[in-house]
Amino acid sequence: MHAQPNNPLHGITLENVVTQLVDHYGWRELAQIVKINCFRSDPSIKSSLKFLRKTQWARDEVEDLYITTFTDSIPKPRSLSAKNELEAQAVTPKKGHKKSSAASHSKSKIKADPWANFKG
Repeated sequence: MHAQPNNPLHGITLENVVTQLVDHYGWRELAQIVKINCFRSDPSIKSSLKFLRKTQWARDEVEDLYITTFTDSIPKPRSLSAKNELEAQAVTPKKGHKKSSAASHSKSKIKADPWANFKG
């Protein structure tokens, strides 16, 4: 087996990852963090492993949570980092552009009722 110094999951089985997360968070909190049914409905290690082995996006989220929870060198989680980067781009104005005064005051205004013009 090759050494993988940059892989914090090297040598850790998926079963160990799930077991440690359940011990740390419990099923209820784990299901709130990673929104997958195998953590919500009649959860077990066995059913979770079966689902995670077949569903790469869910496995990525669980592995990222493990890394952020249990390692000292915390890389950005794959699933969360992309989402956070998009949110940061949407919120952060580009250099040289100022927010308009209407945009800066929009939080203080009351939003219009989206159903006001509905004809049902």
